[in-house]
Amino acid sequence: MKNIEVEYYAILREERGCKQENTTTLSTTPRELYLELQKKYGFTLSIENVKPAINDDFVDWDYLLQVNDKVVFIPPVTGG
Repeated sequence: MKNIEVEYYAILREERGCKQENTTTLSTTPRELYLELQKKYGFTLSIENVKPAINDDFVDWDYLLQVNDKVVFIPPVTGG
């Protein structure tokens, strides 16, 4: 088990109902973590529509998570 800080933006923040949380997980990659959180909280965005960032750097979905990583899942951004 590892402690991970997760930050939420845009629609993910709305669906989760908070900006950030600390969670304990057995997930080893951002992919596993997102799918775990999606199942737990009912996120409507598919993994293909989200980009993972760890400790302020974009990473691959198969990056290996470390204890106390800060994870952000970046949803699509629209503007006008």
